[in-house]
Amino acid sequence: MKKVIMLFGPPGAGKGTQAELLAEKTGYYHFESSKAIETCFRKESPEKIFKIEGKEYKVSDEKKLWESGELNSPAFVVNLMKKRIKELAEEGESIIFSGSPRTVYEAEKEIPLLKELYGIKNIRFVLLEIEPETTIIRNSHRRICELVRHSILFSPETEKLTKCPLDGSNLVRRKFLDDVETIKNRLEVFKKETYPVIEVIKNQGLQLQKVNGEQTIADVHKDVLKAVL
Repeated sequence: MKKVIMLFGPPGAGKGTQAELLAEKTGYYHFESSKAIETCFRKESPEKIFKIEGKEYKVSDEKKLWESGELNSPAFVVNLMKKRIKELAEEGESIIFSGSPRTVYEAEKEIPLLKELYGIKNIRFVLLEIEPETTIIRNSHRRICELVRHSILFSPETEKLTKCPLDGSNLVRRKFLDDVETIKNRLEVFKKETYPVIEVIKNQGLQLQKVNGEQTIADVHKDVLKAVL
């Protein structure tokens, strides 16, 4: 039976790390909205324009939003997401989402599609909860690997790593996104734009499980497994 697991939470909550662990354990496809957006920025010309619902979205404009810590235009993101979701469903893949949906608009567009393709009983939604201070500490120290762009959650267990434990490439900081001021802005954006998604989740009939993201990576993983499997 195909399933969908959606990991939700503020920046630095460990969504990417937990999704990678779940993907390794279950074989589900780890769908990172951030990676899909970054891939678009790398592959498409800055001058390319996406025409969506009668409006135009220029790649260079969306990249500027991304680098400042602001959310990308919801229609732009949904366009990328829905196309890939349909492809994965056709391929028979179960999906783990980390960090999506980011806005009420995205939730209202993506969740009905997921319910149609996978069935409401096969969708699990988990909120990883951490304090704002934890977000700032983790994100300002966070690194990603150069090869596959895995995000390595900052913690006592990972702070001395120089190589990605998943692919062996060098660990580097993300320019712009992990600067302190950008992180503070992303926190405000999360409160205003992303947290309200919880109401959409409930209105769509999905159950929300909460997990304490302040724990060690291993303990968070245990609690996530209890919530989704």
